[in-house]
Amino acid sequence: MNASELQDMLVAALVRKLGGTQRRWRMAIGPVGLHDRATHSHCNWSVAPSGSHREIAAIERLLDDIRLSHPFVEPG
Repeated sequence: MNASELQDMLVAALVRKLGGTQRRWRMAIGPVGLHDRATHSHCNWSVAPSGSHREIAAIERLLDDIRLSHPFVEPG
């Protein structure tokens, strides 16, 4: 899985779970940042969510779940 596919998966899950538009959730998630596996041995990606407290909390809960199944992504 690459970074853009991960972002698409996050957006789809949030729209399905909480409603709203894909555009709004994509903006709230922001870009997927990639890190070197040598320094981030458990998960090589991160996001910096923005939005309301409710939106950020929903994104953080989803990120916890997704990191377990997709800890590493490729550029793209």
